[in-house]
Amino acid sequence: MSNKAVILGCNYYIGLSVIRCLGMEGVHTVAVDYSEKQAYGADSKYTSERLIVPHYHKDPDAFVAHLIDFAQKESAPPVLIPCHDSYLEVVDMYLPELRKYYLIPQDVQGIYTNTMNKERLYEMAAENGVAVPEIVRINEDNFIGKVDRLIKFPCIVKPTDSPSFVSKFRRKLFKVNNHNELEWALNQAGEAGLEVFVQRIIPGFDDHMYTFDAYLDQQSNVTHWATCQKFRQYPINFGASVYTGQRYIPELHEIGASFLEKIKWKGFAEIEFKKDAETGKYYLIEVNCRMTNLNNLLYKLGLNMPWITYQELTKGIPVASKAITEDTRYTFWYGYEDLLAVRDYLKNKQLTLLQVLRSLARPKAYAIWDWKDPKPAVSHFSIIAKKFARKILLK
Repeated sequence: MSNKAVILGCNYYIGLSVIRCLGMEGVHTVAVDYSEKQAYGADSKYTSERLIVPHYHKDPDAFVAHLIDFAQKESAPPVLIPCHDSYLEVVDMYLPELRKYYLIPQDVQGIYTNTMNKERLYEMAAENGVAVPEIVRINEDNFIGKVDRLIKFPCIVKPTDSPSFVSKFRRKLFKVNNHNELEWALNQAGEAGLEVFVQRIIPGFDDHMYTFDAYLDQQSNVTHWATCQKFRQYPINFGASVYTGQRYIPELHEIGASFLEKIKWKGFAEIEFKKDAETGKYYLIEVNCRMTNLNNLLYKLGLNMPWITYQELTKGIPVASKAITEDTRYTFWYGYEDLLAVRDYLKNKQLTLLQVLRSLARPKAYAIWDWKDPKPAVSHFSIIAKKFARKILLK
């Protein structure tokens, strides 16, 4: 295959899963990162080539220049696949230039950024009849009064720009229980120069979180999809999937497919919903615009999203449609962070040990481990071991 696949971000298991999904199909994969340190995804046997580039935030111009320089030397335009929100932000910023040299699903500059911006996303959802949690902006009149009356405590302080917030605070949001904590959270965000808003917490345990994972062709039609249910996440209650199972929920397709098609989405997207434990209503929480943490689960279900993307962009024709319309019990498992999550669920008495043990009796789609490709898991274990050793030495 003359078109290479350039995978941005290999220090996390999303990049690893994309490399595997494409490499197993015979695609020449290029693992791109700003450092070889901790880029365990690039240790996969399915990595054909490695490329070290300038840091996407520290010098985005140089980062893009390196990507363009690489593509100019190729006989056919590579397919560009960002595996982290921060990479996707830069791709969107330079989309017209990059599309001259790379095959990218989206052709409208700004749609990635707008969809990742939580406040703009909620506006788009409301415009298209999709329910979102109530929010209050900090510059609104009678801000505190509206928080007390409409949002109520506990509530969450959420960023409009998630990648920058996570980079600064190593968390997705602040949960606050009273006025003092709210003031502290707003001060923290203000000092960091980050825009935030206050959002109501939709009632329900973590297993009330669901996903609609879909691929939309170049005509913005949903062609491939599945729905999943989270069981555990880390950090608990407001974190990323660490134990999530496929579950067929037609209503999520009705809501999610309609929304993505209306906003003219192209390529892969994952919508996260939360089901209100009191009313049963589904609320849109966020949209993951890059490949998902659950990519290996989707692959096990027969939805190889990176390969579907590659085929349509290189061949110019959509791949035959497929939807998962039955319960398979397949479950994504990121064992390391799930152990940390279980520790906290047990500590906070949100789960019992028996509940955890019973949940494990499902066929697994592992985040990192693959007996046919063990080196990334060994590299990841080494990274974790060194981290724990440093903590012990510092005590």
